[in-house]
Amino acid sequence: MSDSLRLCDLSEDGLLDKRLVEAGLGASAAGRKSDLFVAAAEALSIAGVEPSATVRAFFVPGRVEVLGKHTDYAGGRSLLAAAERGFCLVAAPRNDGTVCLFDVCVNEGADFTIAADLIPAIGHWSNYPMTVARRLARNFRDRLRGADVAFASDLPPASGMSSSSAMVVASYLALAGINNLAGREEYRTNIDSLESLAGYLAVIENGQSFGTLTGDEGVGTFGGSEDHTAILCCKPGCLSQYSFCPVRFERTIEVPAGYVFAIASSGVVAEKTGGAMAKYNRASRLASAVAEIWRRETGRGDPHMAAALASSDSAEAADRMRKILLAQSATEFSPMELTARFEHFLMESKEIIPEAGDALTAGDLQKFGAAVDRSQELTEILLDNQVPETVFLARVARELGAAAASAFGAGFGGSVWALVEETSAEDLLKDWAKRYREVFPEVAAKASFFVTRPGPAAFELS
Repeated sequence: MSDSLRLCDLSEDGLLDKRLVEAGLGASAAGRKSDLFVAAAEALSIAGVEPSATVRAFFVPGRVEVLGKHTDYAGGRSLLAAAERGFCLVAAPRNDGTVCLFDVCVNEGADFTIAADLIPAIGHWSNYPMTVARRLARNFRDRLRGADVAFASDLPPASGMSSSSAMVVASYLALAGINNLAGREEYRTNIDSLESLAGYLAVIENGQSFGTLTGDEGVGTFGGSEDHTAILCCKPGCLSQYSFCPVRFERTIEVPAGYVFAIASSGVVAEKTGGAMAKYNRASRLASAVAEIWRRETGRGDPHMAAALASSDSAEAADRMRKILLAQSATEFSPMELTARFEHFLMESKEIIPEAGDALTAGDLQKFGAAVDRSQELTEILLDNQVPETVFLARVARELGAAAASAFGAGFGGSVWALVEETSAEDLLKDWAKRYREVFPEVAAKASFFVTRPGPAAFELS
């Protein structure tokens, strides 16, 4: 059990690398995470935590959204992988309700008290752990203990790899573990699986209620639970297919032997609580508007687009939806905007993801690549959440020989993944970065290119 882990254990030779590899990280990734855990442990030691103190230590990955662009909050499906990059967090319990956070990578701290009236620091990274602390204070009424927490992350921030959701999950795991939230009645009444926990962590972000666990303001984004599900539930070496609202596991698909993901973080910031929030929320509001119009015109209670499509034969429901949307005139969005949002959801969730998953299961990389190309094209045309940099990176990756490539994340910046043979990955990364620098020299200075295997979900070191 983790309660036997002491701060000094995190500096013992060989312990970290071995445990991290056992959890599913590759040897190279495990070595990098060991360094981050050691740095976090040293920061706590400098802050005055005794070497013999009991601590909780977690690795929380970012995620790669292989397919499923803006589908989760509309009840659709996604094809996901956990990345081998993420947060390495070490937390020592305190006897009061104060949380003292320290980000090793930026050499910056933040202190606050767990309280239902806590006001998060909007626009600062501490917004996420503060939002978690406030929600837990509101949902779990008994006194909550604070913690001295140090963390380090090798995720490129605001890159579409869910660094914000990973921080939410990491903050929750630390405070939940220290306070044994899983043993409380409020928890047992509402959360009975990793999938339902992912659903709860998603509403901490978007502010909605979860069963009897009442909501609040969240962080200001109207997203779903795809990111949290990937972070908590994905498996090493595999893609995981889930559908949402609520979270439902559909299947696991092994990545072909010898293939890895090459990642290009474009350098165009895609922070959901920054300048891209309004654009990100607009895609969400469009989906909500489609469902609201459907309910009004049909008299049905379907909560989202996926439920509307399931209301009858899928083709029949889709035709009915198109007629309803094209007839609208007095709404915030035009009939063409509403229809484009619906058509993208229909093709991405109902057609492309099942087709791509079947192709990958059969080992047909050509068909898989064609399905992903279609997803990328529809994202550019219908969802309209891409920027020239991500469009360029996806196209060039295919030209350089990637089996498939797509932008991913909230959009309006962020990253692109490419499925490539491991033996040629480093050469492709070099050529990819070179081509990018030639066309987008200024933003390329902020970009990063790296390789990740599908890694393990979040786990606690023991």
